[in-house]
Amino acid sequence: MIQNPTGKQRFGLALLLGMLGVLGPLNIDMYLPSFPGIADDFGVRASLVQLSLTTCLIGLAIGQLVIGPISDAKGRRKPLLVSISLFALSSLLCAVAPNIYILIIARFLQGFTASAGVVLSRAVVRDVFTGRNLTKFFALLMVINAVAPLVAPIAGGGILLLPFAKWHTIFLFLALLGLLIVLTVALKLKETLPKEKRIPSSIGHSIRTMASLCKDRSFIGYALVVGFVHGGSFAYVSGTPFVYQGIYGVSPQAFSILFGINGIAIIFGSFLIGRLGGWIHERSLLRTAVIIAVCATLFLLIMTIMEGPLALIVIPIFIYMTTMGMILTSTFTLGMEKQGHRAGSASAVLGMLPLLLGSFVSPLVGINETTAIPMGLILFGTSFIGLIAFFTLTDKPTEEKVAEG
Repeated sequence: MIQNPTGKQRFGLALLLGMLGVLGPLNIDMYLPSFPGIADDFGVRASLVQLSLTTCLIGLAIGQLVIGPISDAKGRRKPLLVSISLFALSSLLCAVAPNIYILIIARFLQGFTASAGVVLSRAVVRDVFTGRNLTKFFALLMVINAVAPLVAPIAGGGILLLPFAKWHTIFLFLALLGLLIVLTVALKLKETLPKEKRIPSSIGHSIRTMASLCKDRSFIGYALVVGFVHGGSFAYVSGTPFVYQGIYGVSPQAFSILFGINGIAIIFGSFLIGRLGGWIHERSLLRTAVIIAVCATLFLLIMTIMEGPLALIVIPIFIYMTTMGMILTSTFTLGMEKQGHRAGSASAVLGMLPLLLGSFVSPLVGINETTAIPMGLILFGTSFIGLIAFFTLTDKPTEEKVAEG
């Protein structure tokens, strides 16, 4: 595939990689409206159904760590075809699961295989684009991917409104989507990692590749920034339904609107990076975004302590989610910039850390159900740690050093 494609090739690649990238969000969010139906059908408590979401997140995290290094050795195309084919099969297993325990296991497999779409779409971007083109294209991809969490629950709810549709139908839809993606990849995606740029395939080599990434101080800095700030945002995802509806008494419809507005904030943040990336260095934009995130979450924490009005909770969260779009895009560009042949492994680390931290912080929001303080504290704490990682670990680019000199 040609480097830095333009025109129709660039647009077609964006659509294809967008399809791959949204597998993760669709896999997480699309079946959320069916939770009550699953609990009723299996005669189990909601906590067991929620465990199926936890195992999916763990699968998404571990899968990236496994599939990323494999793609550095075998190329991007074959691992994609195999993984997404298995995603379709695991989705079918979810649809026919005879009990909640099989569903929980199948959800892990679904998350594990869906991770290939997330990690390898990013690796392909790094293979094909360089410099400012990398920033602009990934910003475009982030805009496409950010739409998925907004659409997924609505699409899942829409499927459940169909005649005779039940929760099984959602997983059948995901299985068909997986098959469609397999056919599209087989027909449209050429290999983007030439054989001469691949690294040997072995457990030992994968460990050495990961070890070399861990020794890359600046890369680890960017990974920790996105790991803590984005991982911390899962406290927002799990906390706002309770905070908005339970504490502030908003209706489910109003909550959906507020949640959707924050999704638009992520898209806006990614758009800003794409537009400004050609004028201002990505590291400067990332620095600004992290500082604003810390200020917004500090204000949010103060408001939760003071039990401030809903508007003074919603506004800082909107600002925080705007910086999230900026941080997701710029950390990828900066972190992947020098990775080359180990782009798959690097993409895996960048994608894995937020999921692992997110699965840890999400339950902490419910420690005290009478206050929004836990959510505010987690958002501020993780943003502040991200700020420390940025200033202590990431290296200034040459042009930035020259400008300061």
